[in-house]
Amino acid sequence: MRVGDLDFAPITTATDLIAEPVRAAVQRHGAHGLWVSPIDPDLADTAEFCAHYGIGLEMSANCVIVEGKRAERVSYAACLVLATTRADVNGVVRKRLDARKASFAPMGTAVSLSGMEYGGITPVGLPEGWPVLIDERVVAQGRVIIGSGLRASKVLAETASLTALPGVEVLGLVKPG
Repeated sequence: MRVGDLDFAPITTATDLIAEPVRAAVQRHGAHGLWVSPIDPDLADTAEFCAHYGIGLEMSANCVIVEGKRAERVSYAACLVLATTRADVNGVVRKRLDARKASFAPMGTAVSLSGMEYGGITPVGLPEGWPVLIDERVVAQGRVIIGSGLRASKVLAETASLTALPGVEVLGLVKPG
């Protein structure tokens, strides 16, 4: 399947292009609606990726790991938003985590807990029990390009496949205005 200047193959035919936690999730939950394509890892960051491969920002979705704290309790969630928007970490996400304070997880924490490369973190294959919060604008796209767990590839995902993942909640995740 071709999108922009990339040719995507069914994810099960190119498992060497996805991180181990993603591979395990695909084996557990199936691969329907997921394709993968290699990319230049130096172009994994969204703006450079979209410009180089001829893909609109509105088709690209970013997954960020948020850390919430209340007293001694620390909790994590993944947030998936379109590249043209930003997650409301201090409002919607903080409340959903029942946290006093919420912020983007430090890079080292996000990488070690997810088992994925920074810049390639994806909602597919995250630790069990983490809420995966997907903005309703992502779902409305029908298909989006997300990380693969590695910087050297991207996944094309039908949003129905993403909403079927364990722990997924679809909500208005972007701050209005």
